[in-house]
Amino acid sequence: MASAERPSFKRRRISSSATDMQSTIQQPGSIKINVAGAYIIDHEVEDSSHGSNTSSPTGSQEGEEQSYQHHNRDIRLPNHTSIVSHVAADIGGSLAKVVYFSRENGNPESGGRLNFLSFETDKIDDCIEYLRHLQSKYQQANGATKAAELMVMATGGGAFKFYDRIKERLGVDVVREDEMECLIMGLDFFITEIPTEVFTYNDADPDNAVEYQEPREEVYPYLLVNIGSGVSMIKVSGPSQYQRIGGTSLGGGTLWGLLSLLTGARNFDDMLAMADKGENSAVDLLVGDIYGEGMGYEKIGLSERTIASSFGKVLKRKREAERSAEDGGDLSNGDASHSPEQPAAPADDKAVNLVGGGRMFKPEDISRSLLYAISNNIGQIAYLQSEKHNLQRIYFGGSFIRGHQQTIHTLSFAIKFWSKGAKQAYFLRHEGYLGAVGAFIKRRPPNWGRRGSVELVDV
Repeated sequence: MASAERPSFKRRRISSSATDMQSTIQQPGSIKINVAGAYIIDHEVEDSSHGSNTSSPTGSQEGEEQSYQHHNRDIRLPNHTSIVSHVAADIGGSLAKVVYFSRENGNPESGGRLNFLSFETDKIDDCIEYLRHLQSKYQQANGATKAAELMVMATGGGAFKFYDRIKERLGVDVVREDEMECLIMGLDFFITEIPTEVFTYNDADPDNAVEYQEPREEVYPYLLVNIGSGVSMIKVSGPSQYQRIGGTSLGGGTLWGLLSLLTGARNFDDMLAMADKGENSAVDLLVGDIYGEGMGYEKIGLSERTIASSFGKVLKRKREAERSAEDGGDLSNGDASHSPEQPAAPADDKAVNLVGGGRMFKPEDISRSLLYAISNNIGQIAYLQSEKHNLQRIYFGGSFIRGHQQTIHTLSFAIKFWSKGAKQAYFLRHEGYLGAVGAFIKRRPPNWGRRGSVELVDV
């Protein structure tokens, strides 16, 4: 049996010094990431104490509009001193995520940090231009002879769609990596290597709703629910052992698309901000609306605030408005223009309740209702997949989440509700960068990290 074999021809040696790290580079640019002492930077503290942001290579002036969003959670790597000769990009249907390493204060002995940026995929040319600035900075720091070794590790659908454009404009090698494999490698890296990266959420204790998890070695099996434009659900049984077991087309792209039609919001962050201010009970039909005020259906675990039907009040209120108009009242359902001189409906008029701009429903209420509908749907499907495949740990990733409290609450609640508290939802502080980080760390010898940081050396 394989377990009885004794590898007598090898012995173990732990590599920790910068000299050892440099000697193990197997090819130009391939490097081990020294995660010893790694931590996530608190940018509010950093900005107030240093007054600068070291992550932007463009030299843009304060107030200048930027086409990218800097994810304000850089990962500090104080003990990584070796040269990093690549950047990584995960180019999806809605967003392009970029991960790169930068020196701390330009001093190799001070270590460095991983930086995280995102661009709308529609602005891919801005993303490529940003990579050009990184290429220029790299050349300045490491000399012209090293510039040719800079590589772009790319994953996601855009790695194929924009391959020729990136390679032509940058004049560098572009290595395309499998999307699912990168997602898993990125998630494994975060789970096993980065303190306070993974967390759970429980708003039963508002003062301690977020509980951070320590890096762990035993992680398999688990379910990854990756929520981007659509949703993929992946069963992970071990390193490089994974299977896509399901998903849904109702994901971030659905929320973004519908809210852009219904509210006029211009970007995803505006939609989330509106949802924070909304009240879904103005749009959703709740259990309490069916059983009466203050009543629920406790026998089957449904409180009065449980959503019985997403957007369930809309048709009823529109019909009431139509009947009011037939009786001589005002009709405005948001489909027709509304004169600003037209007086607003009385506050006690239950048939017609305009909220401005000719709208019957507030954009904030619509945003919150649709956010709940999409998130609850994803959470329930994730639970069913975890039951079918006997998976206890469920990790949620993808740019849909964005650290948004209501989204996290809804997904967490859905898992607890359907599992009757037997299962737990896990979230990440870099949830949108799993694929990009996976592509980044692909540029190193395999099986390295906290679980594989002991090298096997021939005697």
